[in-house]
Amino acid sequence: MQPLFKHPNFVHFWIGQIASSFAFQMLSVGIGWQMYDLTNSPMALGLVGLCQFLPQLLLTLVVGHVADRYNRRLICVCTRFTMAMTVGILAYGNMTSTISAEMIYICAALLGTARAFEMPANQAILPNLIPSELLSRAVSAIASAREISVIAGPALGGLIYLLGPTTLYLSSMSCFLISCVIMFFLHYNFTVKTKSPISIEHLFGGLTFIRGNKVILGSVSLDMFAVLLGGATALLPIVAKDILHTGPWGLGLLRCAPALGALLMSVYLARRPLTHSVGKIMFAAVAIFGVATILFGLSENLILSMLALVLLGSSDMISVVIRSTLVQLETPDEMRGRVSAANSVFIGSSNQLGEFESGVTAAWFGVVPAIVIGGVGTIAIVGIWMYLFPTLLKRHTLDKEND
Repeated sequence: MQPLFKHPNFVHFWIGQIASSFAFQMLSVGIGWQMYDLTNSPMALGLVGLCQFLPQLLLTLVVGHVADRYNRRLICVCTRFTMAMTVGILAYGNMTSTISAEMIYICAALLGTARAFEMPANQAILPNLIPSELLSRAVSAIASAREISVIAGPALGGLIYLLGPTTLYLSSMSCFLISCVIMFFLHYNFTVKTKSPISIEHLFGGLTFIRGNKVILGSVSLDMFAVLLGGATALLPIVAKDILHTGPWGLGLLRCAPALGALLMSVYLARRPLTHSVGKIMFAAVAIFGVATILFGLSENLILSMLALVLLGSSDMISVVIRSTLVQLETPDEMRGRVSAANSVFIGSSNQLGEFESGVTAAWFGVVPAIVIGGVGTIAIVGIWMYLFPTLLKRHTLDKEND
């Protein structure tokens, strides 16, 4: 890790990631708890996720093209400033007592739109900041940074919410602005690429690349369906309030528990990178993710629920590091924006779509059955994907291998 943090550009980028993720995780606590307070509806929580997902899905081709054509640093600056202003709207709504479910839905859609542009640019810029031989360690370090903020953000967000939602939203907005300033002063040597005419082939380049690479297709689709079926984070406000009988502080602890597991695993992987049997390890990790989801769904104790979420987070981190490294190492720089945009639909957007799915199934079957069904479905997906993607199962190392 020491050589990695001797690169000032990476250090600035790393700190900016912490601030941005910190802001978003605090915001998630506020929006989730306030929406459930306003509506008392699991479906409403799911719709918040859908409002964030749809812009990312609809704008996939556009945002990938933008990330490959324009300065990725400035894209990150503009989108994070937009997110800060959007959170400011929520703060204003609370200060003037005009906050409503409809306002939260609109702000969620604006946040989803900004994140749609930010995610591919943010992912694609990393290989331009460090030597290629440090990339796998950088991926783990970025994951560690994200999980540090995911641990502290929800826990502190739950405590700040006790002072009122306005205070929480203003705190989140401040973190977005700090991240924006850090990214603005990042030294990134942007070179203007040859702007060939836009064509359907160019716009679909990322999807075409992923479809043609069975290892990447298998890994990103496996992660997508695992998060889609096993992602119960949208139901955490209900679990905290109605099953575990705790308050905002308990919700904050539940939200930070997966991040604690992910942080511990990412630190371990940064120091001891995976060197063999990465395909089998990835499938095993996703299966454990499903088992942890089932355990969480059946738990009625706060400590046991947190332990299940720690196991869930650590297993998910293994899959994330393997997938992210494979995508970065095998994608040419001129295509990273489009590939990252397509990847964000598979992975990033599946978080929001998974929240919608969880809200719908909870409304239909109840909270506990919805979580357990999701965990069982995740384990079933592992078995199916092992059959459909034998190349991924047999993948030995993270380095590019000849077929």
